[in-house]
Amino acid sequence: MTTTYTSYKLISSDLQTSLTRVSEQPDVKRETEYYLSKIGDVKSVDDFFADSRLYNYAMKAHGLDDMAYAKAFMRKVLTEGVDEKGAFANQLSDTRYKALAESLNFARHGELATTFERAQKGIADKYMRQTLEVSAGEDNTGVRLALYFERMASSITSGYSIIADDALAQVVRTAFQLPAEFAATDVDRQAAHYEDILDLDDLKDPAKVGKLLERFTAMWELENPSGSYDPLTVFQPSSLTGISTDLLLSINNLKLGGR
Repeated sequence: MTTTYTSYKLISSDLQTSLTRVSEQPDVKRETEYYLSKIGDVKSVDDFFADSRLYNYAMKAHGLDDMAYAKAFMRKVLTEGVDEKGAFANQLSDTRYKALAESLNFARHGELATTFERAQKGIADKYMRQTLEVSAGEDNTGVRLALYFERMASSITSGYSIIADDALAQVVRTAFQLPAEFAATDVDRQAAHYEDILDLDDLKDPAKVGKLLERFTAMWELENPSGSYDPLTVFQPSSLTGISTDLLLSINNLKLGGR
């Protein structure tokens, strides 16, 4: 049986080849061709929401497909954009919303928002990577976690960044053998501890991230040798799936940053 580390390295060591294989899958190719052929015709947030295929594609590309049902919530994210400090996406702890608003920045660029590369090829590239990670997770959730952490590591700016993303926190807790109960402790204490055990500058160094993921995959293999434990819910944005839209719209008070 292939170990978590071996499976992760097989993908990450030749990532472009892995992504090319994903892009050639019939369903992926079909949806990507549709997205690229239609997104340039979208001139407003209303246009975007009117085409469910475009909407679902962009949501999946940003790892937000489990939030596709919350259209009022997502409309607020896209309508307000990211330029103003008080913009909705900037108030949310989960940075994936901000990433989507940056990819499709209707608030800043209006009708031109979808003409930029980040709204076209940029989102298609994200879709390939997201699809690759999800596919890897079907065989071994630890591999998906490792690939996700590898992609997101450089965006971690504080201990709060880790707390705000359950998947990142899962990797760090596993690597450093922190009990699951640690996630229920005081938020400020969690953030401080993460910053004590991690050099955040190291997370911008691919080689050092690789070493951390070697440790994570080894510990994951020890804890989950049969693959029976499958914490896929850590990939549901901030565990919000199933919550009403009204409540989602009120969740905007957990800020990343200093204590």
